[in-house]
Formats: sequence, structure tokens, C-alpha cells
Amino acid sequence: MKKDFLAISDYSPVELQEMLDLAVELKKEHFAGGNQPLFKGKVLAMVFQKPSLRTRVSFDMAMRHMGGDALYLSPSEIGLGQRESIADVARVISGYVDAIMARVFDHAHVLELAKWSSIPVINGLSDYNHPCQGMADALTIQEKFGSLKGLNVTYVGDGNNVAVSLLHVCAKLGANFTLASPDGYDMLPEAAALGRKFASESGSKVKFLRDPHEAVKQAHVIYTDTWTSMGQEAETEKRKAVFPPYQVNQQLVSEADKDVIVMHCLPAHRGQELTDEVADGVHSVIFPQAHNRLHAQKAILHKLLLP
Repeated sequence: MKKDFLAISDYSPVELQEMLDLAVELKKEHFAGGNQPLFKGKVLAMVFQKPSLRTRVSFDMAMRHMGGDALYLSPSEIGLGQRESIADVARVISGYVDAIMARVFDHAHVLELAKWSSIPVINGLSDYNHPCQGMADALTIQEKFGSLKGLNVTYVGDGNNVAVSLLHVCAKLGANFTLASPDGYDMLPEAAALGRKFASESGSKVKFLRDPHEAVKQAHVIYTDTWTSMGQEAETEKRKAVFPPYQVNQQLVSEADKDVIVMHCLPAHRGQELTDEVADGVHSVIFPQAHNRLHAQKAILHKLLLP
């Protein structure tokens, strides 16, 4: 049966941990002289509706490091669901390459691609979630603390797609998750409900708060993201008026655990959700976190491409 990587919630805690442990091994192997060419003869099609730095470069280099190849398809080349139906695109690409990674606006588009594709489909980001980022985040936390079990992870800001995948991977792997968001910017109820379910199964706790200062007490991880995601540009000014109390600055960081790490999926709007002092400070892991996209995605590709 065809495997896809569309959401953290589709995978068991054991499968997620196996992928993280594989990512650790592949990262060690890469720095010890290079990865084995296990993807030789394999090609990944990368379908983009949204521009990207980390997703495009990390997937491209993941394939190259493992002996495979990647093919970039820009928004203008495909016009997913506009110039041609998603079902037709999926069936055509399935005959050319070995897997598809799609970075889309509407989550329904990536689900539709997976439905009609006969090859694995990876969700490189949708308006609902960002599972590849979630795996890189979990890898970064595991590298720092040894495991996620029992840690306190606090997300400060908009309950967006990045927050959804972070909640789900934390809850599955036993970390306590707290979201501090302003009224009107909560996580989707169905995503929050799934997080609570996974937490009850792993024995961790999930909390949704308004006060960021309360939320970061005893936090081992503080995570933030842009106040305005791609596709929400019309709300920029409104959001700039709402979110300043949720800025991750030195004062907020000082209220967390003394060994707290600060995370951001990037691109960062410095001076808004995150200050320069924190982004470039001793607690920040935002660049190792970005680099871990490469290694986490090698593990995801390994699971999907190899029997």
C-alpha cells in the first residue's frame, strides 16, 4: 500500500520516533563523509504554489545527498487546480517520478494529490499543518534534551499550521504543550481536539492560554512564528495591532527555564514576533533548527521511497 506523509497525526509515536532516530543516523553519516546513495535513480517532483527557501533547498539537497534527484515545478508551470485538475496532475506526474512534495495554500489540494497519485505524496506545507517542519522541530528538541518526554513546550502567537504540527508531534511523543494566543487567533478546534487525544494517550498535558507570561513558566522550549502567514497579507495591519504582547523578547525568555531554547520556523520578522537580541542570543536554535529540515526530510523520504 502506498505511503504518504500528509500529517503528523497519521503516524504512531513509534513510527515518528523511528524516523527521528533515522534522521539522527543520517545526519551523523552525512557529516562523517556523506550519505549512502540509497535514492540512486529516484526523482522527487517538488510542486510549489507558495515561494520557499528552506523547503525547496532542503528537499533538493536531501535527494542529492542520498544519490537521487529533485525536479522543481513552479506555480506558473502547473497552476494546480486551475490550468489542469489536481486529479489529472497527480496521475500524470505519477508516471514520471518516484514521489511528489507539494507546498500548497489549501490543505484539500494536497489531500487530492495524494488521493489520485500512485506514488508517495509529502505535504511540504498547507494552510492546515506543516508536518515536515514538525519533524525538524522534534529532531532539534531531541538533540538538545535527549527526548521529548516530559518537556514543556510553549508556542507563543497565532495558532497556525506550524503550531498544529508542533502540538501533534509533542503530544504523540510525550511533551507537554502550551499555546498562548490572542483571542480570535486560536488553533482550529479539530486540530486542538486531536492534540488532546494524543496527549491523553502519551500521558502529557495540553493547555491553551491567553497570557504568554503564564505560558512560558518552566518552559524548556519557546516557539514563535510570524504574526501574518502567506495568504493573510490583507490582515497585516490588524495583526500588528493585536500581537505585540506576544513578542518573544529577552524579558519573556528570562521567565522560562534557565536552559530554555528558542525556536522559530523562519522566515522571521525581527522586531515583531522575535527580537534580534533573542534571535541571535544564547538560547536561540533557529539556524540549527532550519538545518535540521534537511536531515528530518531525508528520514521521511527514506520511509516513503525505500521498501
